[in-house]
Order: sequence, then structure tokens, then C-alpha cells
Amino acid sequence: MRTETKNVNFNKTSPVIADRLRFLSLSFRNVFLYFIARKYETFIRGFRFLSPKYLDWTSRIRARRVYYFAVRKVPAYRNFIRDKDIKKWSDIPFTDKDTYIKKYPTIQRCINGKIPASGIAIDESSGSTGIPYNWVRSLRERHESHAFISYFSRFCFGKKPWFTINAFSMGAWATGVNMGIALQRNGIVKNTGPDIGKILHTLEFFGHEQEYLITGYPPFLKQLYDYARDQNFPWEKYSLYALVGGEGMSEGLRDYLLAGYKKVFSGYGATDLEIGIGGETPLTIAIRNLARENPQVRSLLFGEDSRLPMIFQYNPVMHYIEVNSNRELIFTITRKSVMSPRIRYNIHDEGGISRYDQMSEKLMSLGYNMDDLTKGEENKNLTFPFMWIYGRRDFTISIMGANIYPEDIEQCLYADKELAKITRSFCQAVLEGEKASVRPAFYFEISVTPTEELKQRFAESILEKLIVMNADFREAWHEYPDTLKPEIYLFSFGEGPFKTDQSKIKQTRVVKANFDKKQDTL
Repeated sequence: MRTETKNVNFNKTSPVIADRLRFLSLSFRNVFLYFIARKYETFIRGFRFLSPKYLDWTSRIRARRVYYFAVRKVPAYRNFIRDKDIKKWSDIPFTDKDTYIKKYPTIQRCINGKIPASGIAIDESSGSTGIPYNWVRSLRERHESHAFISYFSRFCFGKKPWFTINAFSMGAWATGVNMGIALQRNGIVKNTGPDIGKILHTLEFFGHEQEYLITGYPPFLKQLYDYARDQNFPWEKYSLYALVGGEGMSEGLRDYLLAGYKKVFSGYGATDLEIGIGGETPLTIAIRNLARENPQVRSLLFGEDSRLPMIFQYNPVMHYIEVNSNRELIFTITRKSVMSPRIRYNIHDEGGISRYDQMSEKLMSLGYNMDDLTKGEENKNLTFPFMWIYGRRDFTISIMGANIYPEDIEQCLYADKELAKITRSFCQAVLEGEKASVRPAFYFEISVTPTEELKQRFAESILEKLIVMNADFREAWHEYPDTLKPEIYLFSFGEGPFKTDQSKIKQTRVVKANFDKKQDTL
């Protein structure tokens, strides 16, 4: 995109003339966007009149506008870019937890360096990367996020009045409370949190005449389904749908869940930014399955990567997304309502983006029409852009140049239905041996008694499928089979590296090298 032609400094923080004209043009169009976004029906119909190119332009200009706003209004951000030689958009430095969040106090990252005395909510992140953080949100920004979550849910599941059982963790964390508030727009909500007993009691109490939408983390919804079957709960009498989020989900896990839920959709968000950034739609799931079955489609859309990413559509009016040289997604929240603006913020999720028309052209070159992919669906496709996510870099281990991702292990696990059925969680590590030797280790939390025979079955199944699924691992395996042969450890519920999962809202995915594996394990 075209950018400033002269340096931005703190004596001249106003936009150049060209940008002022763009912002003036944008202000008139924002009136139209405001009115169509007030209701679901006008939101869906109104955005169909806006071309993908126009949405892209709007997103970029809104990002530029909020950048100038942050420079003027946010003390921490003004200090962050002080003395930087910024002549164009790409010169604006990225922000992340290390360079921005940890460096500046929370209050200095807020508009005007203040936290208002009312209308404010503070969320706490899960601490999946080690340290929980506090995030200040205004009433208006939460309202906007809630509206988009509500619309996304209606688009995927239909406009009928839903009885939502919100099984996301409650308390200080962002997702649980906000999902409950957002989905009250669509019907009745009961916030049970991840309490299996309360959820099953709720289903029994209100009966199977209702249409239930259960929200939660993907592994928990599997755990709920497995437990209900083990207890002979009459699950099949109920009409149950699932809305998941908080972490990635393989198509193998979706297939597993679809045995118990009529539909399963996932949303994408990050507490660093906000929940409800993007969501799966019938179209994104169809494209992902197409890429899953056809390597040519996967290569054309996502490049030479053996992993199958999750695919979402997002509202470009709310978020401007870029991709850096490391294939990490860079986010700018484009709304002035955000109490603590995030400009070019990197949460270190790997992935990519594409406009709707660009994705359509690529698929058409292989003979696939996107409208045909969703021909049986109730709604027409949304022309929102696409984003795809491989996962967080922090959860990756590397051995002999081969990166092994949690998504790899999940795909291997759910390719074997019998092993998937008895597995509650998993994580990985790099084990260090004598003379600094290393090897991968995979830990599994299982619902049956660990045995040597079962351990051997896990070892053979996971290794066989990992060689097939992960191209980097496959190449390295040919050269270093002794080093890359993984160590497998089995644990009963709540033991070993999974002890801390009971006090966390997300499951452990990576543990430190040489975790004490001698206790409660095989």
C-alpha cells in the first residue's frame, strides 16, 4: 500500500495531506459500515455488496488511521517509536510481548495514559507461554467483539434460538466470560465452565427438546463426549452442536467430535489482541478438507508445508493482518474504541492470508468453484478474506533440523481411533542425553492403565504416521533414525507433566528438557 512520503516525528504527528483525504473519505463510508453492522441481517447482506478489493483498501486505511491515533494518544506507543526513522508503513516496527508489553506499564499502554474509572474490564491471559498478563478493555470494544462473535455463530449454526452451555473456563480469563455475554444475543446461556457433571445435569434437567450449542476447548469437548458414553448417558437423544476455540484442532479431532456433535466450528482469537478475530465457516472447512485430500490444492494455497493449517475468515474492518518474513501473522486492531491499541502486533502464530477473490482464482485454476464447495449450505459464502494458522512457534520442538509441532502429534493420534479414544492430552519435549545427544519425547495422558504393550503400540503408531505427515521429519529420519526415534511415556490422569493441567485453562503442549519421567509412567 502507499504510505507516508516523509518521516513521522513527535513534533508533527498529524497525517500528511494524502492520508487526511483518505481518512475523510473513510469517515463517510464508516457511517454506512456502522449502520449495516448493527444487526445480523444487515451485516450479512451489507457486506456482500463490498468487493474484496474494497475491503482490503478499507482495512489498510483504517490501520493507518489508528496508527496516527496511537502516536498522539498512547504514551507508551509514542515512546516506543520515538527516534525511529519511519517513512512508510513497513518502517513501523513490530510490537510483541517482549518489545512492547513487558517494556511499558499497563497504564502507559492505554489511551491518554489512564484507565477510566468505569466501563472497563480487565482480562487475564492463560499464561500458556509462561507468564499471565492483564489486558484492559473498554465497554465499546467488548461490545463490538461480542457482536461479531454472535454474528459468526448465527452464520455457522443458524438463527434458531439456541440453548448455549458455555464450558469455557470462567474467572479472570477473556474467553469464558465474553463468550457467555456474546452468545446471550442468540438465545439462552448457562455458564457451567468445564464441569462435566454440571453440563450433563443441565442436559438432563432441560431435556432433549432443546437445540444445544456447547462451547469449550477442543480437548474438553472430546473429554465430555467420551465421559458421557462411558457413563451410558443418552447422548444420542440430544441435538448437540459444538463451538470450540482457544487452541488448534486437527481434522482428525473434528472427525472424532462429529460422531457426537452435529456440527463443529472453531473460532480464532488471542487474549493479547481479542477473542473473535476470525472464525471457521462452511467454506473454510470445505477448503481445508479439499487441501487435506489433494496435495496439489494444499501446495497451491499454502506452499510446501506438510502441515494442514486451520483456515478462518475474518472481518477486515476490525483487523488489518499482514505476514512478516518468518510467516508470522501481524495484527493491527483498526478501531479507536480499543483502550490499549495494538499496532503491528506479533503473537508469533505462523500462517498466511488471502483475499477472497485471490483464493477463488487459485481454486478455480484447479477446477474448483468456491460456490460449489458450499452448495448445500443455508447461507451464501461471505466474501471476507482468509487467514490460516499453523500454530504458535513457542510450542515447537526441533531435532536435527526437523520441526515437530503439536499439530503433527494430534494428527498422528487421531489417525488411530483406538488410541485417540483413550487419550486425554499429550505434550512433547527434547530429551538431552550423554554427550549432549538429543531425541524427541512424546508424553500421553491416558484413561487406561499404562502397560509396556500399550506403550509399544503408541510408539509404532506415532512414528509411522509422523514419518508420513511431516516432510522435514521424514527427510531427517532417513539420515538420523537413531536420534529421531521418539521416546514415548504414558501417564494416568493428572500425573507426570499433566499434574498442572488441573489448575490451567489450556493443556500443556511442551515441557522442559529431561522432565522427571521416572514416576507414574511407562
